[in-house]
Formats: sequence, structure tokens, C-alpha cells
Amino acid sequence: MMDFTVLKKAVDEAVLVDAHAHNLVAADSTVPFIRCFSEAHGDASAFAPHSVSFKRSLRDIIELYDCKPSLLGVEDYRKSSGLDSICSTCFKAARISAILIDDGFELDKKHNIDWHKKFVPIVGRILRIERLAENILDEEFQGGSSWTLDAFTEAFIQKLKSLAHDIYGLKSIAAYRSGLRINVNVSRKDAEDGLVDVLQGGKPVRIANKSLIDYIFVRSLEVAQQFNLPMQIHTGLGDKDLDLQLANPLHLRSVLEDKRFSKCCLVLLHASYPFSKEASFLASVYPQVYLDFGLTIPKLSVHGMISALKELLELAPIKKVMFSTDGSAFPETFYLGAKKSRDVVLSVLQDACIDGDLSISEAVEAVNDMFSQNAMKLYKINLITVSSIPNNSTFSIPLMKTNVVQEDAKLVRIIWVDASGQRRCRAVPFKRFNDVVTKNGVGLACAAMAMCSYADCPADGSNLTGVGEIRLLPDLSTKWTVPWNKQEEMVLGDMYLRPGEAWEYCPREALRRVCRILKDEFDLVMNAGFETEFFLLKKAVGDGKEDWVPFDSAPYCSTSSYDAASPFLHDVVAALNSLNITVEQVHAEAGKGQFEFALGHTVCLNAADNLVYTREVIRATARKHGLLATFMPKYALDDIGSGSHVHVSLWQNGENVFMASDGSSEHGISAVGEKFMAGVLHHISAILAFTAPVPNSYDRIQPNTWSGAYQCWGKENRESPLRTACPPGISDGLVSNFEIKAFDGCANPHLGVAAIVSAGIDGLRNNLQLPEPVDTNPDSLSSKLQRLPQSLSESLEALEKNNILTDFIGEKLVVAIKAIRKAEVEYYSKHQDAYKELIHRY
Repeated sequence: MMDFTVLKKAVDEAVLVDAHAHNLVAADSTVPFIRCFSEAHGDASAFAPHSVSFKRSLRDIIELYDCKPSLLGVEDYRKSSGLDSICSTCFKAARISAILIDDGFELDKKHNIDWHKKFVPIVGRILRIERLAENILDEEFQGGSSWTLDAFTEAFIQKLKSLAHDIYGLKSIAAYRSGLRINVNVSRKDAEDGLVDVLQGGKPVRIANKSLIDYIFVRSLEVAQQFNLPMQIHTGLGDKDLDLQLANPLHLRSVLEDKRFSKCCLVLLHASYPFSKEASFLASVYPQVYLDFGLTIPKLSVHGMISALKELLELAPIKKVMFSTDGSAFPETFYLGAKKSRDVVLSVLQDACIDGDLSISEAVEAVNDMFSQNAMKLYKINLITVSSIPNNSTFSIPLMKTNVVQEDAKLVRIIWVDASGQRRCRAVPFKRFNDVVTKNGVGLACAAMAMCSYADCPADGSNLTGVGEIRLLPDLSTKWTVPWNKQEEMVLGDMYLRPGEAWEYCPREALRRVCRILKDEFDLVMNAGFETEFFLLKKAVGDGKEDWVPFDSAPYCSTSSYDAASPFLHDVVAALNSLNITVEQVHAEAGKGQFEFALGHTVCLNAADNLVYTREVIRATARKHGLLATFMPKYALDDIGSGSHVHVSLWQNGENVFMASDGSSEHGISAVGEKFMAGVLHHISAILAFTAPVPNSYDRIQPNTWSGAYQCWGKENRESPLRTACPPGISDGLVSNFEIKAFDGCANPHLGVAAIVSAGIDGLRNNLQLPEPVDTNPDSLSSKLQRLPQSLSESLEALEKNNILTDFIGEKLVVAIKAIRKAEVEYYSKHQDAYKELIHRY
């Protein structure tokens, strides 16, 4: 006979994280109390008292309240005690430490999320995507006209991103509306037709059109993956609105097989009952699938609950199975879900031990995993144990979600990057940021986009002066806690003439604009990943003067250099991880005191944003260590230079379409990839005016320095400005991306990437073709190859002659850029040593 004392104690004392629930309602709500026991509505609810789960649950509540043994006795007790009292009783008995609430479930007189914090230490939000979409469409569109798909998508994505740091996950009820056979490649036309169909139904809007549901689902997954948010999905049983056959999670295979979303965690709710075995299978073969057994417990019979949980555990890893109550409207639902979950989990784990599947210690670990640890890891909830509830009982309190805004933050930095590539910010108090700035922005002189690298004054001929002001509005999807100063936050700003009307000089908007053209005309998305190089400098005193000198003199990929800088490098990686920026590699570079961080690729707007934040992190972390990090292109004229090489690929429906589909392509590049790359090569001289923006940039772009000095391309040729790459994991003969070397740390990332996208679009439009690749050092072919601009004056001249880039990026913005570049040329030609001051600006 096995002794289950330790296991029972673990179950009884386990503190619960309820990862899926809904709002409670006021005492005078019209929601009938019978809903506490059944999913039945209308006439069907009259039969609910005759179900075994009703009879059992009613007895459990009567025992808890010690009231008259009848449904009427319970209702009388509720009325006489009051809502606050019964909530306290239920939640204390349930020992729930955290609740994540899907507040998209419409209930009469439901309480807001914060109200629940009276009874549970922390309450977080799960955002229901269909309800968000409906709320947006219920609003009047500008000018009273009808919503377009583009306008809706922009509003929907912007709202999702603005809330991303304040929620714990997303949720979809697609199963209720059109089923789980999600078309992950729903066409634009079908989505547009679906939107028209939905709008014709009038208000309040209810989205039931399958094409629009699928479109919203896919767009939401993109945001969920970007912000590392889990997506809860209703599967299996529900009320009569549900077509149960279409709620089988096996229908999600197209989503699970889509490489775009392979890292987006999906939580199958309600144990997918009666498809629990199917759910277990999916969790066993797909790393991104997790399971939640709320609602199945306590709504089934005891046999049904035990069977459902056993079926989940037949194949699914225990680390992927989670508790929730699916509590809703009444506090008793939370109590019943918690009580029966303890009973069922204990029964199932006891049987597993008797059968030899688990040892007692393994079963105890499973208790903690299913009741709290799995949810804490997936939803990023931190718990501490304190004595803080009545009777001094020990209780775990969730501290906060990673990256959720701390309310005691004192200042928020709104960051922008000007046309000379300098990162600047305005800081405002936290309260003012929330009350005023999020809607109205902060004022900024028009001249701010005409500053030069050598002085804070607008360049002549830029048409931007001290007269006039724009609004710098925070893009809340980019808001993060400052890693090196936890009392502050930072956010990237967009430039508007007034809220709702973008300023044509805004770099981020310029990039968005050309990306929309690429998507609309060719159904393509450009991904980018940066390699950012920099020199690490330390203070030195010589001849009574203090100066900055290289951190060390070690060679390329030196282990000793890495060791010496390791504390700094580790701090940088940790900070970037906190900003959800992927670091793929770190190493010492060839220059004295030079290092490189290689960042993961992502959609190009996000990649440019990530580069801005990466530069901020590296500079700030260096200061913290008493060092100075500089991204200037050529710190020492007799040493190697620093670049921000960018790797570019084209994507369509989650597939890399830059890469040839098979080995039939001569160069391993698809036809569309060749045309895009040919456009970039064709316009490379003019692109340099954006990506190599100061005279010092051209001291770097020299032959035999791996910076790309001639107009050519090559396969894995690091001396060519455009290099096709076949990284580990890519089949021989194929390439996954191409690298552009002529991009440095003084460039505005958004403007540089916008120029690349523009050139690529021209290549696609005009079916441009690549010349033959150069498979040797281009300098040995100097008589045959055209040299790239050897000065900023030459790249500026190329831009002057290039109407294509001007048309794409915008004439007014290009005029300002050319004026700034001319001013740079003139200043540095007269002040030969002035470039040395760039270490303090870049």
C-alpha cells in the first residue's frame, strides 16, 4: 500500500495560478445564478439541476456556506451575506494567488478587472481579439465614411501593440464564430469582402465572417509572436453557439505547421473536451502547444473529469498542462474549479503512482507544475511567498508580469532619431505621459529633423527652421522599462503634424510607407537583421590629459578580449533580452577594442527599432562600466572601421521567398529575390547617402577592409558590398539572405532601410537582373569594376541624380537630407580633426 501523505499535503497546500477566467458581476446583475453550474441557456437551463455535476457542486457550496441544503438556501445566504463577503469566503477557500481574466465576455453589470484585486493579490488581463476588433469597428471612422481593410488593420494592430505590455496574453474564440479551420493565407480580397459583410450587419458589430475571423487571427498571431505573448484558443465544449465539430483542435494544423508562428505559444482551453486525446497528441508533437483544463473541471462528472485529465496526460508533457477555473460571474465558480481540480489532480496522480507511471516525488513536482509553475513560466508571472492574508496563512503573491509598466516609474523617455542618425529624447513625468502625451504627444521644433552631426543647428537649404512645431507621439508598442534604470521607461516616437496626420519628414513613417508599397504591389515583407560593430574605449591619462583609448589591442575573435569585456557583454545581452531583442552572436572584432553583436532578423520596421534600442543599450551599459562605446565608422584612420551590416530577406506567407525553392537556380536565389537584390545593387551609390551619412563613413569604405568598395556582388564574398549568405542550416547551393555592408553606425536605421526597400521595389517593377557574381577580391578587378562613392560628396551627387529614391522616400524629406549632407561635407572639409568628436555623438 503506497503512502500518499506527502502527495496529498502538496495538493492541499498548493497555491493556484488561475490562468483563464472571466469577470465577476454585481449582486443585482441579470445573469441567473444557475449559470454557476451549467453552460445551458434559456429553456435548457431548466434541466441543469438534474445533472450530476450540478448536484455535486451544489452540495460543495452548501458545505462551504454551512447554509440550508437547497439551491434556494444558497441564494438566500448569498443575498444576506453580500457580494464582498461571499467573494472573500470563496477566494480564501480556493487559495488562488493570481487570476488572468478574459474581460471580452459580455456579462450584465460585470466588475472591471481592478475590482477583483480586493480578493486576489494580482489580477491580469487576457485580451480577446474578436472583441477588440468589434469595438474598433463600432467606432465611427474618420469623416463618417466606412472602414477600409487597411484602416481597420492599422487601428487593430496599433491597439494590440499599445496594450501588449499591459496584458498577459491574447485569446481567440474563432471556434465559436467560424471554427478552427483557420486559413493562414486568407487573401486580401476575401478579408475585404468579409469586412464589408460584417459592416452590413449593422451595430453593434458581431464578427462571424470566416475570412475576417481568420484574417484577425493571423494578424494577432504576428503581434503575439513579436511580443512573446501566449495565445489562448477556445477549443472543445461551450454553449449552443458552438459547432462542436469545428472546435476540434486538430483543425489548427495549418496554424501549427506555419513557420511564421512556430515560436508563438498556443494554449488549448477546456482540455479540448471531448477531444482531450487529440489535444494531448498536439501538445506532444508541437513545442508551441500547451493545455488548460479549466471548465472541464468542474463541469463534468467525477468520472468525466478524471478521464479528461488522464487523457491529457497520456501523451502531453506535464510541463505543458495547466490549471484554470474558467470562473465567471459568480465567485462560487472559482471555488468549485479550485476544489474539484485539487480532488481530480490528486486522484489522477495517485493512480499514476500506483500504475508505476510516476514516483511520489515526481507526482509532487507535477502538482506544483500544473497548479502554478507552468502558468508562471508561460505567462511570465513572478511569485513571492508572504504571510499577507487573514489568519497569517502563507500565500504566494505574483509580483508583476515581465515588462508590465511599473506605476512608480518617474520619467518616460520619448526617443527619436534625426536625419543625421543621432538618437535624441524628451523625458516627461509618468503621470503626464499617461494623461496627456499618449494622446497628444510633445511639441518638437521642425528644425529637429535638420540637425547635423557637428552642431545642433538646422542645415541651410533644409527648409526646416525654428519656425513651426510638430507633435512627437509615442508608439506604445515600443515602450519598455529602461534596462539600466528601472525607474524609467523609454518609447520610440512618431512625428505628426497633429494627431492622426503623419509628418512627411518622419523616418519611421517613411519606412512604413515603402513597406506598404512592397506589400500591396508584390505581397512581400522584407525582414532584416543587423550586425552592429562598435569600439569600446577606456579613459587614460597621458601628459596630464585625460583621453579615450581602445579597451584592448587583442585580435579578431580573441578569447582574452572576450574575457576582459565579459561583464560588460553579459550586461548588454541581459538588457537586450529584457527588450525582446534576439542576440545571435557576440565576439571581438578585428579593430583595437572593437566588438560586434549580431541580432536576429525580424520584420524590417522592428529590426530598425531594435537597432535603435541596441545602440542605446550598448552606450548606456558602457557608461555603467566606466567605458565609452562608439559606433562611428572610422574611429582610428589607421585601423579597421565599424559598420552596421544589414542582412535582408523577402517573406511571403511565412516563407522565405528570397531563397530559391530548389537547386535549379544558378545562384540559389529566387527570381523575385534576384530582381530585388538587383535593384539594391543598381541604386547602391545613392543608397550610401542614407547608409553612410558622414564624411568619416568613407574612410571606412575602402578596398581590402571587408566593407565593400566596388559596385558588385558575390557569393560569400566579404569584400563585395552585397554578399549572398548561406548560414548554417541552409541547404548547399541555396542562400537565405543577402548582406549589405555599406551601412554604418551614423545612419538613421529607418531611413537606411527605407532606401533599401525603395531600391528593391524598383528592381521588382523593372525586372532588373543581377550581373555575374564576383568570386575574387574586387580590388584585383579595379579596372573593370566601378568604385563606389569615395566621399560623401560623390554619394550625394548620386542621390541628386536619383529620382527613384526621392519619389519613394518623399521629396521634402530628401531635400532636407541632402542639405544636411552638404553641410557635413563643408564642415568636415574645413575642420580636418573634427571627426574625432563623433565618439560623443555616435
